[in-house]
Amino acid sequence: MASLIGVSSSPFPTHTSHLVPSRSNSISSLIQLKRYSVRRLLLLRVNCSSRQVEDAETESESKVVLPDTSVDTGISAYNWCAALGGIGFLETSYLTYLKLTNSEAFCPVGDGGSCGNILNSSYSAVFGVPLPLIGMVAYGVVAVLGIQLGQKSRPLGIGEANGRLVLLGTTTSMAAASAYFLYILSTKFTGEFCPYCLASVLLSFGLFVSSIKGLGSEEVQKDVGILLLTVLLVVSTLNNSYSVSQPSSTSSAMDEMEYFKTEITTESTPFAISLAKHLRSIGAKMYGAFWCSHCQEQKQMFGRDAAELLDYVECFPDGFKKGTSMVKACQEAKLEGFPTWVINGEVVSGEKQLSELAILSGFNMKEELTEAPTQALTEAK
Repeated sequence: MASLIGVSSSPFPTHTSHLVPSRSNSISSLIQLKRYSVRRLLLLRVNCSSRQVEDAETESESKVVLPDTSVDTGISAYNWCAALGGIGFLETSYLTYLKLTNSEAFCPVGDGGSCGNILNSSYSAVFGVPLPLIGMVAYGVVAVLGIQLGQKSRPLGIGEANGRLVLLGTTTSMAAASAYFLYILSTKFTGEFCPYCLASVLLSFGLFVSSIKGLGSEEVQKDVGILLLTVLLVVSTLNNSYSVSQPSSTSSAMDEMEYFKTEITTESTPFAISLAKHLRSIGAKMYGAFWCSHCQEQKQMFGRDAAELLDYVECFPDGFKKGTSMVKACQEAKLEGFPTWVINGEVVSGEKQLSELAILSGFNMKEELTEAPTQALTEAK
């Protein structure tokens, strides 16, 4: 039995000893492989997630931080344009109303004469268009562009880039014109003060600076040539306008002249006296200027006594200075030269013979001459 057990039992331990170790080894290797794979997957996930987080942070910084700074700068500059443009629009609207209604401006500084002399001078219009009306349109355009550009909308139906360029061109024109008028004030109206004019100059310069800030210095440098051309065009237009509007008598010899009265040396005839009385009775007026030689010749035709009876309107009672406008009555008459007669609503320019004035006024020479001696006798009795 012992031998049988020993013989029969010897194969099992030997077989068992070979099988068990091989199965355990394979299981352990599988477990290690699985653990390694899990570790690799975890590392890959961590790396991917960290890269995604870094990319997201980078994108968020580029999208949030950079646009905020540029948007704040643009909105601030264009809001200034809208505000200053609105103030300028109100000021020029008031001055336009005064110009169209021939009203006197309220001058908060001084006696008020300086404001009227400047605002009613020949420099207050460009080719016949009132300067405040031009300013009102310009300030209105700037205010609208400033509001729409500040809201990032399409200004006046054009693109944002074109809107900024139009705004810069408009404010450049206004600044150039203001600098030109500032020169006129300092050279032609010395000693006089106009707060409305100075306020407009400050507003124009402020709008010019604000539009440059909104567009950016780099963009402005690209358009320097266009801006210089705009300045030259504005100055040239103003020079041509004022060279045409200034009358020929306002040459260098008449830049400034104090008022004087010319003595009439001729004697008045009865006919001249009767005609002068008739002209005055029907409301006829003679408009002239103290320096006008034709006006003096017209008075000499009437003679000393008859000329005193005429309803004569002096258009420059305070003297003449280049750029000074006529008095309100002469402006309303829309004179084309001196002398000018207004007889029965008809405007007649130039020096006229007494016989012509008698016909124009309906003067009956025979009746007037026969009635004159009768009136004289009646007064003597």
